[in-house]
Amino acid sequence: MKLCAVQYASVTGDVEGNVERHVELVELAASHGAELIFFPELSLTGYEPTLAKGLATHEEDPRLDVFQRLSNAHDIVIGVGLPLVTSRKPRIGMVVFQPHTGRQAYAKQRLHDDELPYFSPGERPMLIETREHRLALAICYESLLPEHVATAASLGADVYLASVAKFAPGMDEAYAYYATFAREHAMTILIANCVGPCDGEAGGGRSAAWNDRGRYVAALDGLQEAILMLDTATLSTQVLAPASPAA
Repeated sequence: MKLCAVQYASVTGDVEGNVERHVELVELAASHGAELIFFPELSLTGYEPTLAKGLATHEEDPRLDVFQRLSNAHDIVIGVGLPLVTSRKPRIGMVVFQPHTGRQAYAKQRLHDDELPYFSPGERPMLIETREHRLALAICYESLLPEHVATAASLGADVYLASVAKFAPGMDEAYAYYATFAREHAMTILIANCVGPCDGEAGGGRSAAWNDRGRYVAALDGLQEAILMLDTATLSTQVLAPASPAA
C-alpha cells in the first residue's frame, strides 16, 4: 500500500485557502498511485491554539466536501486536520475520507498540559481498515506515549500514522521514541509534521518513516513542503515536491 505523509505549511486561519492547497497535494499524490494521504496536526487552520475556538467546525462542513469527491475519484483515503466543535472546548481532530463511505472524525485523546486551556480530549481510538492494513491514528503528543501505541497494537494495528505539529528541538527525541515503538510492536510508523508558522514559532518538519523492525527508512528535510510516499510492500520511498503555492 502506498502511504503519503504531507509535510505542510498551513496558512494561519485560512481554512478555504488551505483546502485549496490540500486539494493540489492530494491530486499530486494520487497521480503517483497513492492510496492514503494524511496531513499534519490542525493542517486546515494551522496549529494555533488561541484561534482554535473561533475556527472550529464539524466533520460535515461543506467546505470539506471536495475531499470526499477526491477520495471517490482516486480511490484514496484522505486525513486532514482541523479543530472540531463540541459543547465545551473544541477538540484537535482529523477528519478521514474513504472512498464511497461516510466521513469519520478522530479526536486527539491525550492532550499536552499547555493544550488543556484550549481543547478538550477525544474519547476513543480510531482504526482505518483496508485490504492490506489496519492503520491507527495518532495526533502529536499522544503518539509519544507508550500506552497510546500499545492500545493501537492491541487493536490489531500494523501501521501507525502520527499527525504532528512539532518544533525542531524535539525531533531527535521523537525519532528515538518512534523507532522504539515500531520495533516493540512490529508496527510501521509514518509521521507528518508541519513547517512554517506554528504557535508563534516554526514547525520542525523532518516527516519520516520507520519499518516494523524499528529501522529508520526515510525522512524529509526540516524546511520545505513535500510529500513522503512509502510503499509498505517494498519499503521503497519517494519524495514528491509540490509546486510553490505562489506558482
